[in-house]
Amino acid sequence: MSEHLIWRRDEFVIDTDPARLDIPLIHSVLTRSSWAPDIDIDTVRTSIAHSLCFGLYRGNEQVGFARVVTDHATFGYLCDVFIVEGLRGDGLGRWMIESANLHPTVQKLRRVMLTTSTAPWLYARCGFEAINRGDLVWQISRPDIYTLRLKAEQGEDAAKQ
Repeated sequence: MSEHLIWRRDEFVIDTDPARLDIPLIHSVLTRSSWAPDIDIDTVRTSIAHSLCFGLYRGNEQVGFARVVTDHATFGYLCDVFIVEGLRGDGLGRWMIESANLHPTVQKLRRVMLTTSTAPWLYARCGFEAINRGDLVWQISRPDIYTLRLKAEQGEDAAKQ
């Protein structure tokens, strides 16, 4: 793995040091997101441990996040991109994605993908192109996996009582 990289702009810093990440903040935002509702904090920790992460900070406060799931050789998947409410619309999301795209690991990847139902215009401005060709991209999708897991755990807890 390479050393941690830092980008600076005005009062903001993007840092790839995973030790600096505010896991409770990331969990809080993701659990209320459209793509990871009810995700548990242990899953967030595991996903971070196995990804190239980008934290956006104002001072010591984390205000944004993105991660690239990658094999560090050929493929990457950009996901969990967010800017906290109150700072959206100021170009910070675009800067964070552009910084991720400039990371040496991401630069050498043959393919970087993402899926999104929000802000496709933002990703287009950062070099991503919609595929939209039949039978090219396939998936197994489990959008309710965290909610179902949470309900199952709650059911197990109720049965124990």
